[in-house]
Amino acid sequence: MTTRTPARPRPRRNAAGRDVSTLLSDFGHDLPTVPAATKTPKEARVFRPVPRAGQRSRGRGWTPARAAVARWRMTSDQAPALWPLIATPGLPPTGAQIGIDMLAGSAFYCDPLGWVLRDDVPVTNPNIMCFGKPGTGKSGTTKAFCLRMMDFGYRSLILGDTKDEYEALCRYLGVEPISLGPGLAARVNPLAIGPLAMGWERLDAAEAQSRAAIVFGRWLTLVRGLVGSQRIGELRVPFGPTDEVVVKTALAELTGYSRGATTLTETTIPALWQALDNPTDELVAACRFSSVRHFLDHTRLLRDALGQLVDGALAGLFDEHTNIEIDWTAPIQSLSLSRLRPLGDEAVGIALTCLNSWGRGIREVAGAGDLRIVVRDESWLQLRLGPEAVKSFDADLRLSRGVAGRGGDIQYAVAHKPSDLLSAGDQGSQAQTIAKDLLHLADIKILHGQRTGVASELDQMLGLGPLARDVITGWAMQAKGRALWQVGERSYQVQTVLHPDEANLTYTNEAIEGAR
Repeated sequence: MTTRTPARPRPRRNAAGRDVSTLLSDFGHDLPTVPAATKTPKEARVFRPVPRAGQRSRGRGWTPARAAVARWRMTSDQAPALWPLIATPGLPPTGAQIGIDMLAGSAFYCDPLGWVLRDDVPVTNPNIMCFGKPGTGKSGTTKAFCLRMMDFGYRSLILGDTKDEYEALCRYLGVEPISLGPGLAARVNPLAIGPLAMGWERLDAAEAQSRAAIVFGRWLTLVRGLVGSQRIGELRVPFGPTDEVVVKTALAELTGYSRGATTLTETTIPALWQALDNPTDELVAACRFSSVRHFLDHTRLLRDALGQLVDGALAGLFDEHTNIEIDWTAPIQSLSLSRLRPLGDEAVGIALTCLNSWGRGIREVAGAGDLRIVVRDESWLQLRLGPEAVKSFDADLRLSRGVAGRGGDIQYAVAHKPSDLLSAGDQGSQAQTIAKDLLHLADIKILHGQRTGVASELDQMLGLGPLARDVITGWAMQAKGRALWQVGERSYQVQTVLHPDEANLTYTNEAIEGAR
């Protein structure tokens, strides 16, 4: 029996063979080695994951039950009311840079006509209404807007500067303001035909009728407002359908329209009054009265109301042909009524009504590039003249988008508080109802600081809500130029920023400062 000697174990070879470093070391060459990376110590955690119920130890706020979570569902429009730090969607950076949007922390721009043309801005008309307690910066914001929009081709027309607040701005721009008042030479005819009379002899029948309807409609609105501003005791003088027929027929005769004249003759309020006080047989027959006596008996109130305007406190101001030359290429034009203040608020209101009608007439044919801002300061004085004067102001705002593709201006009305609109008539009256609706004809509202009671009126009329009301009574009262801007259904908390030169031009406390 033979035994087998166990075989020696063979050296274990690397299946992959020798690597490059081993081969090189056999020949006395060593590759450089990479130093081992040092580990940086980990920073201590500031926040550690904690169970929903908290850490189960003393002083760690552990709770055996999970707290109920309140859930709210709302739209993006409602969210800023519940979470005031959420800013309203921004407006495009076009138009005049007014100041700072305090919630968004960005610049705030105002471009009323541009907003109307955009679908992403909830604005359908370019009218602006500005409310604010005296001294809160209404004048500064208004003048800054007018001045800065001039860079975009806009010109300003101040229809009735009742306190000469725009004189400094006019003279700064090289324009001398026009002053109206007793003893002054300037005259304005509210029955001026305006640019629509140009080229009348070349019009066909359809175009002539269309222009005549616009002109006579404007005159009827004016006469209705002037007659309605007169009182019989506590009642306003009525202006009914018969009065309208009489006035329209008399105006057609005075201008030559009823005779088919190739050119219209401009008339005045005294000429209208004389035509009604001494009617011709043709006028009596055209108005379907049986006799001159029948005509005089039924138009007595109308004639007496017009006579008061001719012989009253404003005699000579609006009863002659216009003798002022307006440079419509100038950056601004202002008609001052400060000399009428001693005559009382009613006289100033009547003057504003006449100027508004005249201004509407001269803007009925405006070129495509003729952009105008029409500022109506102290507009509440006109609204107090009764329902017909309110209707006249209402017509001005409704024409802001133009007539038959022509015209279209930014109507900028300034008042102290919403109750100025409510003072247009008795509670629930037609005048007050129309005056309330004027707010809806201005999609842009600038609400400067107000006292709590006035802010409550604004809340009732505009549905501001508690947060917006607190902005008006708190934040906006703490500095001049602060206001809540309502652009359609959106609200912006804006601080107007004035250049030092603008601050000097918009300063309105000279009288107070000079009396100290």
